Amino acid sequence: MGADHPRTAPPAPPGVRRILVATVVPLFLLTVIAAVVLWPRDAPSGEPAAEVPRYQGTVTRVVSESCPPAPDTPEGGPDGGQRRCGTVTVRVAQGPDAGREVQTPVPDGPGAPTVTAGDEIILVQLTDPADPQASRYDIAEHQRGTPLVWLVVVFAAAIVAFGRWRGLAALGGLAASFAILLTFVLPGIGAGQSPLLVAVVGSALIMFVVLYLTHGITAQTSVAVLGTLGSLVLTGVLGALATGATHLTGYGSEDATTLSMFQQDVDLHGLLLAGIVIGSLGVLDDVTITQAATVTELAHANPELSRRQLYRAATRVGRAHIASVVNTIVLAYAGASLPLLLLLVADSRPVGQLLTSEFLAQEIVRSTVATLGLVAAVPLTTGLAALVTTAGRRAGGSTPAAPPTRRPPTDPDVALEALGAPRTSTTTTPPGRWPDPGRSTDDAW
Repeated sequence: MGADHPRTAPPAPPGVRRILVATVVPLFLLTVIAAVVLWPRDAPSGEPAAEVPRYQGTVTRVVSESCPPAPDTPEGGPDGGQRRCGTVTVRVAQGPDAGREVQTPVPDGPGAPTVTAGDEIILVQLTDPADPQASRYDIAEHQRGTPLVWLVVVFAAAIVAFGRWRGLAALGGLAASFAILLTFVLPGIGAGQSPLLVAVVGSALIMFVVLYLTHGITAQTSVAVLGTLGSLVLTGVLGALATGATHLTGYGSEDATTLSMFQQDVDLHGLLLAGIVIGSLGVLDDVTITQAATVTELAHANPELSRRQLYRAATRVGRAHIASVVNTIVLAYAGASLPLLLLLVADSRPVGQLLTSEFLAQEIVRSTVATLGLVAAVPLTTGLAALVTTAGRRAGGSTPAAPPTRRPPTDPDVALEALGAPRTSTTTTPPGRWPDPGRSTDDAW
């Protein structure tokens, strides 16, 4: 997997590799056993509901009309905004009316799509309960399949073009992450298992697959795996303590409240903890891989650095990384919660009450616990990497250097003749070109 790098990390000594194998392999087997035990076998399938038929179609014509006068709005109520009235002609592509043109009202109301001629849309067929023979079509939304497919194709092409084989491995890791989430984590939580336990085991599975698939089976990757796993467990413990101390119930969002109506056996408090653990995993593996690689590169650049010097130098890099990641986490949560933040800004309650409300306190706990887990990952991973990197050295603290080779004796007359001879070049190199165009300059740098 590391073929795209100019050089690979030096192999760890056999003793260190044996210790890493004896540590990582049992943890991996324990994760697999826990996943087998927690695997959802009797996940609730839900009662089949009468779904509204949905068909694809193409807008051929839009006729706008003036809307009839609306009744007076009560004082203090919403004014309804700009109304849209008229008819839309749609050529149906599926269903019993495939190939025919039908008329539907212009979509109106909050969140209604704006359609023009040529748009690919989704129609829903509504039936009158009093007269099953009477039905009409309404426009539900736009078709988004084709734009999404092209977006995914461009995304994958950019990743592979830039990352080459490692980019392809990253895409494989992304697919594995979604597979574990969709087949194990979500069904397990839906089946009534402990959300925190399922999240930790699922995150560990994702970590093992993604890190080794993307970065190869090396001592450096094993160090990152151990650092990530330790930080995940710590994040779960801190999340449990923080949510318990702040008395969060998990009902801090409308989505959670809606979920409690459909699946009453789901532990929303545990679901909040599971979201904290899974959300921090994506940043954790970035930090741990960076710290392990930093220690390896520092040791390669200067083999004379002691274990303590390696740790201090790599920790300085980790501090700079954490300083930027903290802002990334807060902005990511803020971006995902913009409607909630706008709603809180419009609230007339004092700031102290807003900050301590269930809605905002949940986001504060989520951000702080994830950040604490990241902060703990830096010294943990850096210390493990320093131990592994310097494990093969002697007691002096540096790798023994190879004895200098002695030059063969040279005849003085031959040396003088060589010095006095004019310089000749065995190869002709055009100006501004390297002697070997295919040679990489990475080693020189």
